Amino acid sequence: MTKNLDLNGLQSISDNYDLFYIDLWGVIHNGIKLHEKAVIVLQELLKKNKDFVLLTNAPRPNITVKKFLQKMGMTQELRDQVFTSGEAALNHLKKNFLSKTFYHIGPPRDFDLFNSFENNKSKDINESEYLLCTGLFDNYDQDLIYYKKLFENHINKKMICTNPDLIVDRGNKRELCAGSVAMVFEKMGGKVVYFGKPHPEVYNQSINNYNKRILAIGDNLNTDIKGANLLNYDSLLISNGIHKDEIKKKGIQQVSKEYETVVNFIQTDLKW
Repeated sequence: MTKNLDLNGLQSISDNYDLFYIDLWGVIHNGIKLHEKAVIVLQELLKKNKDFVLLTNAPRPNITVKKFLQKMGMTQELRDQVFTSGEAALNHLKKNFLSKTFYHIGPPRDFDLFNSFENNKSKDINESEYLLCTGLFDNYDQDLIYYKKLFENHINKKMICTNPDLIVDRGNKRELCAGSVAMVFEKMGGKVVYFGKPHPEVYNQSINNYNKRILAIGDNLNTDIKGANLLNYDSLLISNGIHKDEIKKKGIQQVSKEYETVVNFIQTDLKW
């Protein structure tokens, strides 16, 4: 049974955990501005000397997301807790793919993920050894059929996906993410290596989590909550996010069942 924390807040269970994995987009901010009550939660966790990671499926290095949060007004002591799926992917690429030629699928603004090995970037997909997917091309950000045609002769190549999210809400606008492109590739028979939630490596790279009591907080059942379930962490779903309309219509018990997830706690918005 999922327990609702709207009345008593996160403070009512905070002492039960040593470490908190907290999603950024949809929990701490909406892509445009910070959620003030969620920022207070982070400040309170610091006061209690609790470990937390702002774990995000952003296909960018840590430093880029920290700068983004700085522009929003987040203090450095909070920004320092950021760890991205892009950083996890970058660590892997530097170890295993540094000399290989890649074709980048995603917007030009994601270039900072691979600027240390930009010389290996191919403008022609036919000349690439692997595919690096950080998102969708700006001109084809709603057209998944385009990617199906693009991949037709390249299913034998490996794809590295730096953001397993399928969708995200930027303010009131819903956008497709890299995970949607990777899903097209997989359905065609291609092999994808994912970095980010719900896959374990991003959690394990971000902090020493050995033998700690852990709560994972997020608004996405497919990534935040499924990741918690796979790793046997407790989970808190923020319902005023990706699944807002579904939960309003069907209730959390039915929705979590449909996504084959276990939600321990629910809160409309993250607040202390």
